[in-house]
Amino acid sequence: MRLKSLFVMICCLVLSAQKAPSLNPLTDVSLAFRNGAVVVEAPAGAHLKRAFMEVKLRSGTPGQLTVGPLPPTNGKDELGDGIWHGPVVIPVKGQGLSGVVELLVTYQPCTEGDGAVCYPPTDRVLKVNAAELSTPAPPFRNFFWVFLGVFAAGMLASLTPCVYPMIPITMAIVGAKGGGKAKGFLLSLMLVLGMAVTYTVLGVIAAASGQAFGAFAQRPVFLIPVSLLFALFALSLLGAFEIRLPAALQVRLQESGPRKGLLGAFLMGLVLGPLSAPCVGPVIGTILLAIAAAGQVFLGALQLFTFALGMGVLFIAVGTFSASLPRSGEWLVKLKQAMGLVALGFAVWNIRYLAPEWLNQALWAVTLLVAAGVFEAFKPAESLASTFRKGLGLLALLIGLFLGLRAVESGLGLELLPRSGGNPAEKTPAWKQVWLEQDYEGALTKAKADKKLLVVDVWAEWCAACKELDEKTWPDPRITAWIAQNAVAVRVDTYKVRKDLAQPLQILGYPTVLVLDGDGKVLRRREGFQQPQDMLAFLEGR
Repeated sequence: MRLKSLFVMICCLVLSAQKAPSLNPLTDVSLAFRNGAVVVEAPAGAHLKRAFMEVKLRSGTPGQLTVGPLPPTNGKDELGDGIWHGPVVIPVKGQGLSGVVELLVTYQPCTEGDGAVCYPPTDRVLKVNAAELSTPAPPFRNFFWVFLGVFAAGMLASLTPCVYPMIPITMAIVGAKGGGKAKGFLLSLMLVLGMAVTYTVLGVIAAASGQAFGAFAQRPVFLIPVSLLFALFALSLLGAFEIRLPAALQVRLQESGPRKGLLGAFLMGLVLGPLSAPCVGPVIGTILLAIAAAGQVFLGALQLFTFALGMGVLFIAVGTFSASLPRSGEWLVKLKQAMGLVALGFAVWNIRYLAPEWLNQALWAVTLLVAAGVFEAFKPAESLASTFRKGLGLLALLIGLFLGLRAVESGLGLELLPRSGGNPAEKTPAWKQVWLEQDYEGALTKAKADKKLLVVDVWAEWCAACKELDEKTWPDPRITAWIAQNAVAVRVDTYKVRKDLAQPLQILGYPTVLVLDGDGKVLRRREGFQQPQDMLAFLEGR
């Protein structure tokens, strides 16, 4: 008997361990400032949602706060939103601050498992010494690999159609040919240093201005113009139009520049930066965004200097050894189109959290249809490589058309494609047809008139556990039958729509399910996701 009792107790402990732990958003989520960063961490069995994570100065605090980019999420919830398990490290840096600074940190914790609850976004004040906020952030962990990647990006940029054809012309203008390898190397090196100065200045400006706009680098007022700029770059690279200086100005720069001497080579390098902007713009733009967010002036300048050195490798090789260049041809066109496709994809990805569902689907549909053209989905295959390329193009075409139809459905409220798990024409699930929406007062009146109980499902749009209830629990036929016979059911969003009910109903987390009598007295309360059998027992009062 003792062994049996011990076995039962162990089983109970295991089962109870699977339940979502209760959580106090103010005390159970740790908040600290370490090594130039705000560190937020949910306890075991819980996670933090990306959507509401924010760090800013408390209202009325003089000075500026630069907030670095949020770290990548390491999971997704049932809504597909990004979440963090473990510590979330957010770099911050202050300017013009003094004394003890109060940071306002906003986060949203959710528990996991059966009984999972998503709590409303929580605001907490974190007090930090101004001197700590002025301390430079620690150096990059992968310092070597970061700069190696930037250098490689510069080398690839030198092969683009905006830069590559200018190499022999530029070498002829600065007199690199016919003067020996030593002279060719020095002149080419000076030209590359001129390019490096142009891009280094851009890096310094981006890092310094990061103090001003780094804090809103994730906001619509910043992301939308950046995405539009990248979209223009993409259209240019895809051949819709050309972004270049006027031809007369280019000719004048080439004709009037000094043909010999280190100064002439250096000045030509200064000019080459702007001339290559149409092709290297997407790469430069990505690096500048990262630099501005970090706000590190020295590292920003060094990264752009490294990029220019990478872009200058081919210049130095040609100027030194007079190497023959492969002819410009189809490969250059395809490289240009590939870069245009990447730039277009970045423009769409950049606003993924801002655009509504239908617009996101439409933009990705357009991107994939462009990819179908780039991969030659509409041309006959003439080799194994072209067959593989065409296969990718046809796949992109099919997915693009599918997303386009989904965008029309989402935007216009139509049903054009069949959906799994039900009648495509049925817009409202059968279980939801017995629920009232947001009309708590009407539901209470009806419950009293019909002498029934009132079931209230309190939810929020961002609540993943609420979605689980809708998918796994409420559709259960046993629950639907019980509600139809014994209760009036209503769903209320107390976070956004019915804020007036949050306090009277004492809502602390989402989802919360209440059972009330006809007079509005709360008989039973349950927070978090529940499996159908547990929910049925709760509704019945067992």
